[in-house]
Amino acid sequence: MTGLLFAILAGALMTSPDSAPGWNTLTGERPVIIAHRGASGERPEHTLAAYSLAIEQGADFIEPDLVMTRDGVLIVRHDRYLSTTTDVSAHPEFADRRVEKEGRQDWWAEDFTLEEIKTLRAVQPREGRAKDYDGQFEIPSFEEVLALRARASEEAGRIIGVYPETKHPAALAALGLDPAPELARILKAHGLDGADAPVFVQSFEPESLVRLDAMIEAPLIQLVFPKSEMDPALPFESSVALEQIPAYADGVGPNKFLVIDRAGNDTGFVARAHALGLAVHPWTFRDDDPPPDGLTGEAEIRRALEIGVDGVFTDFPATGAAARDR
Repeated sequence: MTGLLFAILAGALMTSPDSAPGWNTLTGERPVIIAHRGASGERPEHTLAAYSLAIEQGADFIEPDLVMTRDGVLIVRHDRYLSTTTDVSAHPEFADRRVEKEGRQDWWAEDFTLEEIKTLRAVQPREGRAKDYDGQFEIPSFEEVLALRARASEEAGRIIGVYPETKHPAALAALGLDPAPELARILKAHGLDGADAPVFVQSFEPESLVRLDAMIEAPLIQLVFPKSEMDPALPFESSVALEQIPAYADGVGPNKFLVIDRAGNDTGFVARAHALGLAVHPWTFRDDDPPPDGLTGEAEIRRALEIGVDGVFTDFPATGAAARDR
């Protein structure tokens, strides 16, 4: 995608104040607020309730992570295993579905049909967050999230974008549940596969994005993390070299400490990415997980915006919107 198309997309998603400040973003347009798993700081993640609240709080994009059911339906969960974000362990009828995969004993989405998944209810997985809404909300399919996005855009009078991530696409494809063709099919069916669609498709796996690049025109984002997370002996640098990314993707989603280090210093990552024509959307900003230098959640986001990020992933969209709009 060209910088012009990024500008068109950003402009379509926002309602600029009369006297907007200058931004150091790739296009000069206002950065976007991406609701990480919805308003997941206040509702169980990846539920329609979490996405609805995020939109009310001013999010420009909602982010559904995608895994597949046994019958080939894309559903919205951060992980293929279900014990941390659902009440599956309280369902005796599924006791025999708990099996070991990849060194973990758990219940796995790909072993359930959509009908069975719909009997589960979401729970808050993150320690320290309120459990008041546990057990209330269904696990949505991707198409249900897109239907919510369309309704909310009409009701709010502004375009709400969607920012799906395929989780473990190679592992699922090896099981005969390839998410890429189904994702492309659904986006096309909803008119969201074009270069100017209010969509970013993200993945940690470059091979998945290369395949999707041949299927859809929607913007693609390469997610990256520090190599040292895989092995402490490796350098603290991007898991995929920035110079490789423009061949198949339009932007990069880095761990936030690749952008601003733990001492609060600009690493130069944003400037290098922008020089390559890549948008930068770092993750994840959380009010209840402050940076090592002690800034508040809003101040941490404001600092990232000042150095020119094009958007931020946050569990607390109201905080992100406040940081930007102030």
